[in-house]
Amino acid sequence: MSKDQKFVALALVTSLFFIWGFALNLNPILIAHLKKACQLTDFQSSLVDSASYFAYFILPIPAARFMHRYGYKGGILLGLVLFAIGAFLFFPAAAVRSYAFFLSSLFVIFSGAAFLETAANPYITVLGDPSTATRRINFSQSFNGLAAALGPLAGGVFILSGKTLTAAQEAAMSPAQLNDYLNKEASSVQIPYLIIGLVVLVVAFLIFRTPLPEIVDDTEQSVEEDNRSLLNQIGSLLKISNLRNGIIAQFFYVGAQAGILGFFIRYSERVAGLEEKPASFYLTAATFCFMLGRFSGTFLMKYINPVKLLAFYCVMNVILLIVIFFLHGKFTVIALMGVTFFMSIMFPTVFSLSIRGLGQKTKLGSSLIIMGIVGGATIPPIMGLVSDASNIKFAYLVPIICFSYILYFATTNLRVKKLEVVSGH
Repeated sequence: MSKDQKFVALALVTSLFFIWGFALNLNPILIAHLKKACQLTDFQSSLVDSASYFAYFILPIPAARFMHRYGYKGGILLGLVLFAIGAFLFFPAAAVRSYAFFLSSLFVIFSGAAFLETAANPYITVLGDPSTATRRINFSQSFNGLAAALGPLAGGVFILSGKTLTAAQEAAMSPAQLNDYLNKEASSVQIPYLIIGLVVLVVAFLIFRTPLPEIVDDTEQSVEEDNRSLLNQIGSLLKISNLRNGIIAQFFYVGAQAGILGFFIRYSERVAGLEEKPASFYLTAATFCFMLGRFSGTFLMKYINPVKLLAFYCVMNVILLIVIFFLHGKFTVIALMGVTFFMSIMFPTVFSLSIRGLGQKTKLGSSLIIMGIVGGATIPPIMGLVSDASNIKFAYLVPIICFSYILYFATTNLRVKKLEVVSGH
């Protein structure tokens, strides 16, 4: 493979990090938008995250098996095709204004994303000098961070109309007028997701035409583990208290992240009195705070014990969420942006602490921790139920439980002085 071919391959595989990051960070926009267009409760709108994160929970193992048989390039191509199909399905879903159709489309999109995420990191490691593999992974992950900032911004500009009816305005409309309004709102996702699908297909075509090195794992190809053996290994790993606690901590972290960002626009509207579009811009600012927190946190870990930093960030988030509960107005949105800053280091730090000392079992242990992201499918609906039963302020008490458990996990690891923090969500 020539130097030019490696550069092209690296650029294409790096684009995958941007693609799934962009889609995942459109979810907070979709939660607010579909709540309005499909006339949903907060609980129902939270199922946007559930459809996405359940795909991530269910598909990684089937994706790994598919790639074991057909290669990583085959897995990437299938992932991109699934992703594009899911994006195209938004067009008919909007035409019939069916929320179940939207959720099915999202599940297809993130089934494809699960294939992409399973393949991307191993590919980056072989596309160049092994001594610079860590640098390449971090470079590629930076595009995931860029997508996290651009997704809400693009969604706020091209999807949200900025027009939300009050109960009185809705009651004053005739059924035909209300139906026209809701149809127009639903249709605003059609063109953006059509464009996303076309761009993804272009990337799939370019990857299809580009020679990519195949990754061969000698151990994986020479030893076929049966299901009973795999279950025995999982059972053995789950007896390790630090790993078990780490899986639970990751469950709570991803759930808190999904819920906090997913209801951000609704919170800004109800508590701070912001209009829909300005609220989306505050959401974009919050994702920039997250990215700033990730970079600054990584820098601080050179001088501060990462475990102590994790514990301090958990305490800060608990304090901020309590403050948010008791106060009202725009300051609470600023405080919520602070929460996104302090939760930024949690995924990679919890991940690194959890796999510490697993040795040859690190690969399987890592898979179990990644499966903990099902928290993103679980915590937001709980927040939605709380919001529907009371109000959005009470819903934001739920993440306090999440960060409190992560604080407990951090305290059990205080003896750890140094830590190699990996990239992650």
